[in-house]
Amino acid sequence: MKPVVLVVIDGLTPSMFEAAAAPALRYLAEHGEYRRATSTFPSLTPVCLSSIATGAHPDVHHIPHLVWWNRDEQRIVEYGSSFGAVRAAGIARSLRDTVIDLNAKHLSRDAETVYEALEANGLTTGAINITCYRGPNRHLPTIPGVPAVYGPKRFFFYSLYESDKTGAPMAVRNRALGSIDAYAASVGRWLVTRDGFDFLVYYLPDYDYASHAAGPDQAHEALARSDAAVAALMDAAGGPDAFLERYAVVLCSDHGQSKIEQTARLDAGDDLVTASNRAGMVYTDNPRRVAEGFDSQPAAGIVLFEEDGRVVARRDGDEDDALLDDVPDGRARATAALRNPNAGSVLVSARPGWEFVDLAGRSHLGGGSHGSLELEDSEVPMLTVGLGPPPASITGIKSLIAQHFGLFPPDADGEKGA
Repeated sequence: MKPVVLVVIDGLTPSMFEAAAAPALRYLAEHGEYRRATSTFPSLTPVCLSSIATGAHPDVHHIPHLVWWNRDEQRIVEYGSSFGAVRAAGIARSLRDTVIDLNAKHLSRDAETVYEALEANGLTTGAINITCYRGPNRHLPTIPGVPAVYGPKRFFFYSLYESDKTGAPMAVRNRALGSIDAYAASVGRWLVTRDGFDFLVYYLPDYDYASHAAGPDQAHEALARSDAAVAALMDAAGGPDAFLERYAVVLCSDHGQSKIEQTARLDAGDDLVTASNRAGMVYTDNPRRVAEGFDSQPAAGIVLFEEDGRVVARRDGDEDDALLDDVPDGRARATAALRNPNAGSVLVSARPGWEFVDLAGRSHLGGGSHGSLELEDSEVPMLTVGLGPPPASITGIKSLIAQHFGLFPPDADGEKGA
C-alpha cells in the first residue's frame, strides 16, 4: 500500500489553483482527479485544520473560532487573529492556547484524529507545522521550559518540536519571504529520502499569510514558493514520476478567501462578542434579541441561532432557512457550528466584502480574509492522485485515508468508533 502525502496550502482558492502556472501543482493536477470541495464553518484555520484532522465539523471536535470564550475558565481564548489581538488577550496565554492547549485541552477527546486512528493500526504518521496534531507520541520541545506535547511519531512544529534532527533552518526567521514553507520543504526532503512515514501532513501556511495582505488570487509569488515546497518532495523522491510511483497524494486548502473592502466592529451591546476575520460569535442568554439587533448592522450577513431545537437563519430582517441553501452545504455547516459547546449562542457570517475587526481593532482591509458561510470563503480546491475520487468536503479526507489503508471507516460524524 502506497504511503500518502496530504498537502494543505492554507488559503488557496480554487480559481488560483486552477489558473496557476506552477509546475509541481500542474503535474499533480494532470495525474489526478480534481473537484471544488467545501470547507467547514466558521471557515477559519484552527476550525478547518481540526476538521481535516478529525474528519468532523465543529460540533464533534469542539474548536469554534480563532477567538472564543472559554466558559469553564471564564476567559478569552485567542489563537492568533493578529499580533495585536494576541497581545490584547495576553501573549503567554495565547501562545499556550495555540501551540499546546488547542490539542491538549480544547480538541474534544471524542474526536479521533487521523494520526491516532492510523497509529493505532501500526502505521507511522507525520505532521509538519499543522496546528491540529494530537497523536499518541510524547515530544519534548527544543526550548527548555516549554511543555511536552503528544503528536504523531514524526512531528515537526515550527522548529519548536522536532522528533528527528533534520538540519532544517529556523522556521520563523522571515515569514514574509516564505521561511515557514522553506522549513517544511527541508523537513519533507529529509523524510522522503528516508521513507519515514506511511502518512504525512505537509502544511504550507505562507500563501495564506501573503493572500491576507495582497488579496485573494493575487499572491502569485507566495504560491510559487508553495509550489517549490511541493517540488522539493518530488526531487527528494527522484523526480515527479518517481514521486507518484511511491506516494498517493491529496492536495487541498483549508478555506478560501474574500476581498475586503469595508470593516466593522461587531456590536451586541452588553453581551460578550468574539469576532475576527469574517465570522463572529455572541455569548448571550437572549439569542433572538441579539440576532434581531444585527438586522441594522451592514457588516452582518447571515445570522444564526437555535430556537426550540431548530436552527434559525436571519438576514436583513428576513427569517428563512432557505438562506442556507444559497451557501455551500449551508444547513449542515450552520447546524454543526451552532451545536459546538464552545460556540456562542449567536453566530454571524459577514456580508460579502466586509470583515469584523479583532480584539485589537485590526483587519485585512484592502487584502483578503475568510471565515464566513459565503462561497468565496467556503470553497476549496481538492485533488487526489492514486486514491480515487476526491471528497466533497475537507471532513472527508480522514475517511479517504482510512479506506486507502484498509481500515474500518470512521463513524459518519467523525467520532471514535468502538
